[in-house]
Amino acid sequence: MTHEDAQDSRHARARSKLPYAIGGGVAVILVLGGFMVWRADARTNKFALASRPKPVTIVAAKAAMYRPSRVYVGSLQPWVQANVGPQLVSAYVDTVLVRPGAVVKRGEVLATLDCRDASASVKAITARARAIDTHQKAVAHESSRTQGLLEGGFVSPNEAEQKESQSASEEAQLEAERANLTRTSLQVSDCILRAPFTGEVAQRMIDPGAYVRPGSAIVMVVDRGTVRMTADAPEIDFDLIPPGTNVKVHVYATNRDVAATITRRAPSADPATRTVHFEIDISDPTRSIPVGTTGEVHIDVGTPVKATEVPLFAASVRGTKANVFVVDKGVAHTQTVPVLGEAGGSLFVAPTLLADSAVVAEGRALLEDGDRVEARLADADQQRVTAAAGTSGKETEGAEGARETR
Repeated sequence: MTHEDAQDSRHARARSKLPYAIGGGVAVILVLGGFMVWRADARTNKFALASRPKPVTIVAAKAAMYRPSRVYVGSLQPWVQANVGPQLVSAYVDTVLVRPGAVVKRGEVLATLDCRDASASVKAITARARAIDTHQKAVAHESSRTQGLLEGGFVSPNEAEQKESQSASEEAQLEAERANLTRTSLQVSDCILRAPFTGEVAQRMIDPGAYVRPGSAIVMVVDRGTVRMTADAPEIDFDLIPPGTNVKVHVYATNRDVAATITRRAPSADPATRTVHFEIDISDPTRSIPVGTTGEVHIDVGTPVKATEVPLFAASVRGTKANVFVVDKGVAHTQTVPVLGEAGGSLFVAPTLLADSAVVAEGRALLEDGDRVEARLADADQQRVTAAAGTSGKETEGAEGARETR
């Protein structure tokens, strides 16, 4: 066989295998396509989602007693407060002897000013007053002798009157110098700043070297032995805040509650805000309440009544009514109940909503009356609602296992 014949034979055999290769490829493609169609069909949900129970979280309604109350926000102020600084003299600050937090007694020196000019003025005025006093005494004696000579006819009445008027003039000048000396002495005393009462230094506004003028405050002193709680109530609550009313004051700064009574109440309302000002005196011998801070005044009004307590986020409140979803045997039912009030994060409604009812807390937005639900307890101590909610034992065990895992 020649070379050309062998090559033709190989080409003929290759052409005879091509149909089989194409057929095999087509078969593989069909098998893969069928497998993908089957897999996609197997993943398709054959059940309507609306027919499945909706997952929700439930809480137990609690029996409680509700009493209406009022809350007013006010400020805690010191019983006495003073800004200590010069009132008569302008000078440089020489020393400041206290810092915030220092306890001072009445009359204790807090700061001093450089008042050398005022001291020199006092000395000059004192010297002038002494000279005028000496001269006035001499003129007074001369006037007295002149009066004696006048009776004997040795001097004229005009000369005697001039001597008397000169003595009165010298005496008036002496009184003027004495008044000037008193004023300058007050300026010198103003250079030594003392505590006006026993208390604590709250602020130090100026350091040594600064120049101060009358009215400038160098330090602030407060007395916290008694703290004044000041607040304002709407005019419609005038009868709820008479003096002697027991209240509870919550101090934000220390997160503590203090029992107190209303001490005084304004007889009229503020014409601009239509609010009534009232004050509460809180005795604080340990000085543990910071002043200049904010607090709340809680006042209980009315009488306690029976109520049912639910979380505030578990209800939709519209005016004096609240809508809640109650789960019974795996079905959610809407219920409208009167609202008594709220406190903190709880809503208090009329006891027509029975205690221990399974109330939907989460998932309420997707619910309608009569929907089937798959309830999950919001807290371990609310397992008493399991029977009312219709939760199966298997679901409960799964929830407990999930909680233990967490």
